[in-house]
Amino acid sequence: MEIKKLGVIGSGQMGNGIAQVAAASGIEVIMSDIKEEFTAKGVANIKKNLERSVSKGKLEQSAMDTTLAKIKTTVNLSDMADADFVVEAAVEREDLKFKIFQDLDSICPAHAILSTNTSSIPIGRIAAKTKRPDKVIGMHFMNPVPVMKLVEIIRGLPTSDETFKITWDLSEKLGKTPAEANDFPGFIANRILLPMINEAVFCLYQSVGKPKDIDTVMKLGMNHPMGPLELADLIGLDTCLAIMETLYDGFKDSKYRPCPLLRKYVEAGWLGRKTGKGFYEYNK
Repeated sequence: MEIKKLGVIGSGQMGNGIAQVAAASGIEVIMSDIKEEFTAKGVANIKKNLERSVSKGKLEQSAMDTTLAKIKTTVNLSDMADADFVVEAAVEREDLKFKIFQDLDSICPAHAILSTNTSSIPIGRIAAKTKRPDKVIGMHFMNPVPVMKLVEIIRGLPTSDETFKITWDLSEKLGKTPAEANDFPGFIANRILLPMINEAVFCLYQSVGKPKDIDTVMKLGMNHPMGPLELADLIGLDTCLAIMETLYDGFKDSKYRPCPLLRKYVEAGWLGRKTGKGFYEYNK
């Protein structure tokens, strides 16, 4: 199946990144969100990323203009009616994703594949909310999308071989390296990553070390490009908490219990880079 138009649900840091790489690969993109101010901010971020590449000589101005021209925005989900493939990148809330997939199922053409960028919610659970479970799949991009090469592709129990192959091929067309994961809470990436981040938060909570020292140990001692607390701020502490709760609910294992300090930060609205304050403070 040729994917001529790709829909992206959500224009935040993941959604606009997915829209950018799809448009840069020559695919027509329609990016949706609930408010025009959100889609405008998403397009502005894409333009900023592309302008940075142009200024560094990595991209021609004409290529930037062509990429931007391929991205349309909307606040009406009904505009996904002619999308061949949709990537949902809304916030990590199960009830919201269920509603989006139910709506997309009734709006999108019968051949359309519906994928989710969920970090941890089981694909089969989402697929069950549609009448096309064989065409539902996980497509977990890494942040920041234009930079990170990995796409984790997660097959739900009903996902067809055809859907998997089309999604795998699309990932490669977007310049990404796909990796297959089975449908367990957290899949591969976040089942390994988030408990490490959570343990780093416990180290802070128990006064084992300060944020800078915890991150320095992991960067210089374990050769990680970012420390776990820096990375948590980049991901968003609300997203980190949601993933840990999904892991804890899914496995019923105490090793996945979210650190109380992580929950406190989220309740206080200290969500990381996107709010200007998390484990570190950021100048807006």
